[in-house]
Amino acid sequence: QLQLVESGGGLVQPGGSLRLSCVASGFTLGRYTIEWFRQVPGEEREAVSCVSTTDNSTYYRDSVKGRFSIVRDDAKKTVHLQMDSLRPDDTALYFCAAIEGSYHLMRGCIDPTYWGQGTQVTVSS
Repeated sequence: QLQLVESGGGLVQPGGSLRLSCVASGFTLGRYTIEWFRQVPGEEREAVSCVSTTDNSTYYRDSVKGRFSIVRDDAKKTVHLQMDSLRPDDTALYFCAAIEGSYHLMRGCIDPTYWGQGTQVTVSS
């Protein structure tokens, strides 16, 4: 039923760019706060960015500010994470996630209810 499917990952050189996409099915994306997390094997999952519904409030972790942008297209049931100036420490499995409702995200993302399967991003020369 409710699914989130990520795509757009791959291998890129330092300084390069990737655009991740998260496509929703089985629910109305416009009623959900959408979030991006990432995880390195053996390490804790961390929030990267999130965008609320209604007012489109956003949050970015400090290490990606000015480099990443989250954009939602509710009509197409898609959220993108544009990643520029990529660095080796951005290498991780990136997950799309969602939680119903709108939230103020000034202090960080909200624990999500739904998760995608992940897409691998590798930044290496």
